[in-house]
Amino acid sequence: MNGVSALLLLLILYPSLLYPQATTDTTLQEASLPNCIRYGLDHQPAIQASLIDEEITETTIKNKLADWYPQLNITANYQHYLKMPVTIFPDLNNPTGPKREIQTGVRNYSTPQLALTQTIFNRDVLLASRTARDVRLQVRQTTTANKIDVVAAISKAFYDVLLTRQQIQVLQETITRLDRSLKDAYYQYQSGVADKIDYKRATISLNNAKADLKAAQEQLTARYAYLKQQMGYPAEQPLRLSFDTTHMEGEIAFDTLQKVQYESRIEFQQLQTQQRLLQANVTYNQWSYIPTLSAFGYYNVVYQNDEFSKLYAHSFPNLYIGLQFAWPLFQGGKRMWNIRQANLQLKRNDVEMTDLKNNINTQYSQAMATYKSNLTDFYAQKENLDLASDVYNTLQLQYKSGVKTYLEVIIAETDLHTTQLNYYNSLYQVLSSKIDVEKALGTLSY
Repeated sequence: MNGVSALLLLLILYPSLLYPQATTDTTLQEASLPNCIRYGLDHQPAIQASLIDEEITETTIKNKLADWYPQLNITANYQHYLKMPVTIFPDLNNPTGPKREIQTGVRNYSTPQLALTQTIFNRDVLLASRTARDVRLQVRQTTTANKIDVVAAISKAFYDVLLTRQQIQVLQETITRLDRSLKDAYYQYQSGVADKIDYKRATISLNNAKADLKAAQEQLTARYAYLKQQMGYPAEQPLRLSFDTTHMEGEIAFDTLQKVQYESRIEFQQLQTQQRLLQANVTYNQWSYIPTLSAFGYYNVVYQNDEFSKLYAHSFPNLYIGLQFAWPLFQGGKRMWNIRQANLQLKRNDVEMTDLKNNINTQYSQAMATYKSNLTDFYAQKENLDLASDVYNTLQLQYKSGVKTYLEVIIAETDLHTTQLNYYNSLYQVLSSKIDVEKALGTLSY
């Protein structure tokens, strides 16, 4: 076998070499917040379950609407008499005399039947056709509500991870500074310039910073796991977040003069859809006083013979059509109470809408108050960070020159460490509170 033949045989036996198999990438190469949200909307189990619910609802609607179409059925039966029926006939010549008992019919019967029925008016199928649009809308609104929840959850989990990462970075920088300060204090102690108190204080601060760093690193693992859960991301796959702190600072601004529009909230839209369905339910129960009407047609082919072998030798077909009219006149007041119940459910929906409006106003007021408070705190912490950095750098130089004590350096370093953590915490707090405001307004996009 030459080389060309071997290559052809290999391609025949392994066609996948000709057509590379498509691989599904379930990881993110650049896990920015928008990419994480898009990933979550595609892979989050709650969203996938909602989309399946939409398909289930669609098939249910089509199942109900199928009753409007003509229904065609075929049935067949076979009947054999073990004992023939008897019919009694009077003797016309002797009416008062004994009657004649005559065996009638044949022993074998077979009757195939073709039945066609068509619904003309039926409140069940009429309800299905009138509410199909709102039922579809209702399940889509549930999906929308789940998407909004997923977007908010992913965004907040994303910010929590970033906050913890920034805390780790601050602690690492703090440890570097403290390690350098410890060496300076130790050298000064060895040279007799300072006593061992500065050296021991530096050691204590360094040990505390290392313990905080270890706790933050452990917390980071848990927050990554929570973010992956909200995204529907594989737990065993790495997730490398991509972010720009400067860009995120530019996203904290928000128009605080916006007014609440109830119709923008998906919960309010869901109640509106439910209200229309409840109104249709009232009408449905009112239709219970109206008769039902359907048309039918039957074609029967009757085979009958005393001998089974000759049963299908000859047929006796018949065909008839008709209308079926049904009008329940009295049901013990059941229809009246069903109508009353449907009206009460509709009335309850009105109460729920009023209650939801009050809740939306409260949610918006609380979210806006929290946002404004966090925004004010952010600007204050940003200014404090600049001041603390300047104070620490100045005292560090003065300590090395022998002007300031090491205690003042430690205090300045602690202030710098605290303000750095407060700055990042306030940044992500204001971003999270902005999400709550957008959710309360019904403007959270995805």
